[in-house]
Amino acid sequence: MSSSKLYYFLSDVHLGLKAFNPREREKLFASFLYSLPENTDSLYLLGDIFDFWYEYKYVIPRGFSRVLGALAALTDRGVKLYFIRGNHDMWTYDFLQSELGIEVLEEMSVVSIEGKLFCLAHGDELIGDKSHLFLKRIFKNRVLQRIFSSIHPRWAFALAYKWSKYNRLSRGGVLSFRGVDEPLYLVASEYEKEKNIDYFIFGHMHTPGNNLTPGGAGFYILGEWIYNCDYLVYDSEVGQLEWRKGLSI
Repeated sequence: MSSSKLYYFLSDVHLGLKAFNPREREKLFASFLYSLPENTDSLYLLGDIFDFWYEYKYVIPRGFSRVLGALAALTDRGVKLYFIRGNHDMWTYDFLQSELGIEVLEEMSVVSIEGKLFCLAHGDELIGDKSHLFLKRIFKNRVLQRIFSSIHPRWAFALAYKWSKYNRLSRGGVLSFRGVDEPLYLVASEYEKEKNIDYFIFGHMHTPGNNLTPGGAGFYILGEWIYNCDYLVYDSEVGQLEWRKGLSI
């Protein structure tokens, strides 16, 4: 048996997005999770795994039972799971942690993997305009969160799913990786002036691609799981990141 360890990185599955056969996407993503090989060490989920996620004290969103079961199965067999909140699933409080054993990381977290430093983020807060950042502050306000929690889930989720129809994914169209013109490329280039990093991995942009930063670090943007299901794997034996593609939708 190979002694190598595998580390997976993915983002922007947008489970629950009311477009492009959401039921089939949920089934196939769960199948992907169950298919991870025995030498999988860790899975990093870099935001927007859910198109909308809000935890009430006694209520969680419906429609994700297969995926939640698959994530629980991974932790049960010893795979370490990490999650960074995206702009669509920022309202995670303790369900993922207490029920599924997932560790929640902060934006721009630096983790050491096999002696390499990985800087991980979803990315929306790093490049968002003033209106986006203002909206995020409102969404993170504890008082406003408690007020929102007083709304019956039936109406709260209906409002959220109606809003998600304006998601750029629901309107169709595939974006392309812009290399050094990616806004997050500038973020990585500035960050590495203060800290030596081997790999930067971001989500949010839905534009899978990679190049090198001015300092020589690997710069990667993950893909989404609506069209192409692109993700990254770091193999400890090979010693580098590799692109993979998930099950076809």
